[in-house]
Amino acid sequence: MGLARSFQNLLLVLALSSAAASGEASRRFWVENDTFWKDGAPFQIVGGDVHYFRIVPEYWKDRLLRAKALGLNTIQTYVPWNLHEPEPRSWEFKGFTGIESYLRLAHELDMLVMLRVGPYICGEWDLGGFPPWLLTIEPAIELRSSDSTYLSLVDRWWGVLLPKVEPLLYSNGGPIIMVQIENEFGSFGDDKNYLHYLVEVARRYLGNDIMLYTTDGGAIDNLKNGTIPQDDVFAAVDFDTGSNPWPIFRLQKKYNLPGKSAPLSSEFYTGWLTHWGESIATTDASSTAKALKRILCHNGSAVLYMAHGGTNFGFYNGANTGQNESDYKADLTSYDYDAPIKEYGDVHNAKYKALRRIIHECTGIPLRSLPPEIERASYGLVKLQKVASLFDVIDNISDPLKVAFSEQPLSMELMGQMFGFLLYVSEYQEKHSSSILSIPKVHDRAQVFVSCSHGVLRNPRYVGKIERWSSKTLQIPNLSCSSNVSLYILVENMGRVNYGPYIFDQKGILSSVEIDGIILHHWKMHPVSLTAPGNLSKLQPIIQMTDAQASEVSIYGDSENKLHDVSFYLNEGISEEPAFYEGHFHIDSEFEKKDTFISFRGWNKGVAFVNNFNIGRFWPVKY
Repeated sequence: MGLARSFQNLLLVLALSSAAASGEASRRFWVENDTFWKDGAPFQIVGGDVHYFRIVPEYWKDRLLRAKALGLNTIQTYVPWNLHEPEPRSWEFKGFTGIESYLRLAHELDMLVMLRVGPYICGEWDLGGFPPWLLTIEPAIELRSSDSTYLSLVDRWWGVLLPKVEPLLYSNGGPIIMVQIENEFGSFGDDKNYLHYLVEVARRYLGNDIMLYTTDGGAIDNLKNGTIPQDDVFAAVDFDTGSNPWPIFRLQKKYNLPGKSAPLSSEFYTGWLTHWGESIATTDASSTAKALKRILCHNGSAVLYMAHGGTNFGFYNGANTGQNESDYKADLTSYDYDAPIKEYGDVHNAKYKALRRIIHECTGIPLRSLPPEIERASYGLVKLQKVASLFDVIDNISDPLKVAFSEQPLSMELMGQMFGFLLYVSEYQEKHSSSILSIPKVHDRAQVFVSCSHGVLRNPRYVGKIERWSSKTLQIPNLSCSSNVSLYILVENMGRVNYGPYIFDQKGILSSVEIDGIILHHWKMHPVSLTAPGNLSKLQPIIQMTDAQASEVSIYGDSENKLHDVSFYLNEGISEEPAFYEGHFHIDSEFEKKDTFISFRGWNKGVAFVNNFNIGRFWPVKY
């Protein structure tokens, strides 16, 4: 009797296993007859980029639901290497970096995923997603190439990432239907051996069934350089929203295998990026919707870039250059992108409504109810108190083991200061008249201070700034010192270049420093830690530069950013010296905890932390 029951249970287990295996076997995504197919039926990708690392994890579900209510069936996201391996062999996959949790959440919400694993991602993200410690390797490696050292590090990175991804592939019961290698490589180079190697590594970990893809601009040279159809890698295209898509889709067919060129715009631009000092980029809702209609209503597929932009939290914003590396333009903290789902989650706008209507009209995807509005609240003015001058506490917030001495200035990367600020200190002998300071190459923004090395005038005096994109020299007044003059140069890394030929973008002082044509030697360099402020009451500093005139900020409810109980730190503001400012306000109950905005009107430039979380840079005098 017991044996018979056990045998029956065994048969039941075997039957369930067989059924499960059969169910998994039916899950398949492929391209045939120039059409995408999913589980035996034609499939049209209606996707959108929603980047997990630009959204606080508490809002991942909210933003995905808003994307689904827009009519999207697929989410596309990059994977930034620099977030997941901030230091060599130090891996991060929790919180903001919890990509597996994000992918499972998308699956729970019945959304498919197109995963862009790099190793280069662009994306207006610092160094195009590369970890900045790559810039310290000697001899210098060639990024995005067949350089053997570079490839070995990519192999190590993917050897950690891709095994985490593999169980989440569509054929394995997960949401991932496509995996992109590299990003717009055709506009950068033509090293096909590099691309072949990436395919080899990807297939080693993910198998041969997953559809790999590339994305390149819809022009002949881009597609010629960036596609590898002989490796059975699908070639997708991107192009200006105002372009006629169908001639570009016909060109796309030439760079895919016969019958394997389903028309796909993998970056359909809903807006555009903005640099500091530029007018906020916007695009017309009606024309954007009409452009999308030209694709979707003719059975083409498109991925909205962006569906929801989010925020470049901390110091992770990227930058662009023009004709030379001095023509430098850093991206804003905000990555709203004028996307249909606004940075703070709003969907009651003309672009969201227009795109939602077109998606429904072209695809027949039922209109889902919109998620409830996110409540916001105003918390009034927050008074800020100056906690300390940077110069008063530099020894407290610089790790003594990382302070360095050198004949010539060292880059931030060589100092191990990958983000934020680095203070360079040297001395020179004063002339009777003013002097001219020259720094031919500084990345990116240097504030200059001087003081007498001995005697009365010991407090550093602000004398001006030297910026990568403008002036390279600065007049320094005579201080009438009885001793040498101490020179302090505080350099800010404003974000590494993420696109183009100047991507090998080291930070700090990258040249000799001259006073009246004489090279200065004997430098002391202090990394300015914004994560371990030591004795400053666990202060997370923000360096605000010299000429702001405000002593308070407004916390109001008709803009963005989610706050809990708040300790608030700023800097570069009230006086002509970099300093730390702190303010507090309290939310008494969970019911009163709502989204809000911070107004920096009247401040100059700095970084804002809330509850030790680095929201990012502010620079309102640019607007």
